[in-house]
Amino acid sequence: MNDHIPASKHAASAPLYVIVSLDVEEEGLFSGRYAKTGCGVTNVPLLSRLRPLTEELGFPLTLLCSYTVFQDKTAQQTLSTLRDSCGAEIGAHLHHWSTPPVLGDDDSTPQSSHLLDQNTLRQKLHNLLEAGRLFQGAPLTSFRMGRWDLKGQLRPLLFEQGIRVDSSVCPLRCFHNGPDHFLAPADPYWVNDDDHSPLLEAPITQVPLLPSLARCWYARRSTSSKRDQFRQWGALSPNPYWHNALIMRQATRLHRRRGGQVLSLFWHSSEMMPKGSPHVPDQAAADAMLRKIYDFLSWLRRTHSVKGITLSQLRDLPQETFIQRPEGSGDW
Repeated sequence: MNDHIPASKHAASAPLYVIVSLDVEEEGLFSGRYAKTGCGVTNVPLLSRLRPLTEELGFPLTLLCSYTVFQDKTAQQTLSTLRDSCGAEIGAHLHHWSTPPVLGDDDSTPQSSHLLDQNTLRQKLHNLLEAGRLFQGAPLTSFRMGRWDLKGQLRPLLFEQGIRVDSSVCPLRCFHNGPDHFLAPADPYWVNDDDHSPLLEAPITQVPLLPSLARCWYARRSTSSKRDQFRQWGALSPNPYWHNALIMRQATRLHRRRGGQVLSLFWHSSEMMPKGSPHVPDQAAADAMLRKIYDFLSWLRRTHSVKGITLSQLRDLPQETFIQRPEGSGDW
């Protein structure tokens, strides 16, 4: 699982590829409200505060945008500026509850996407990607499913709609009545779909303190809720809104020591807005988080041989760079 090291792919001189991605989305999700219409996206202009990550440190952004974002003119202006002046990639982020065709009129927690009619899910994905294409002037090729809600039924639709890199997998996570990503590798891997060219799965980096302990926990904890408890004490990541700076650095060291080639960190655009999430109550907290991210990426530059890339640039690396999907259970 997470400690798998592809043969002959980890020479000491090989760079650590770093992906900085954001789920660019409407506000309100951290309040537990999943609005189907009337969603605000005033957080999106705050993405301009991330320019130093590219201009000063050399880490391009991958901006995975929801349908609501693509419909907003002010948000479009921010995306265009970051794309044209900072080389940001524009990708897709499916919030199926607010992407047409919209079903129902309540704001309750959305059901898992695999429970939707397949044709409805296909239409939602098409409408999202068409909105992105109209904005971009070209097809989008990178994708992340909202709420990590990737199950096997979705992958054929992704390839059918032109997606070549997916980043919907979060290792060491299980979801009640949803996907099971617990045993997924921490590094990207190829997923073959019938006779099509393979889809590159690019997981968010999350590693166990001890791989053997993670496997044992998975085998002995039969329910998804019990398995997901592992992330509270046994999982480390470089994700700035999940872990402190010390753990972010330790996760990087462990991942690299175990042969990791790609470090993938992410956060939500709405988390950058004061009061946009519980852990960002005010402007001071928002400023502190930005300093934390900048300092972590600066540390990466000082201590590792790194190369910042976008998700689509990851797909452009030689195909033999990454492993084929290992055998194993779960929706990864």
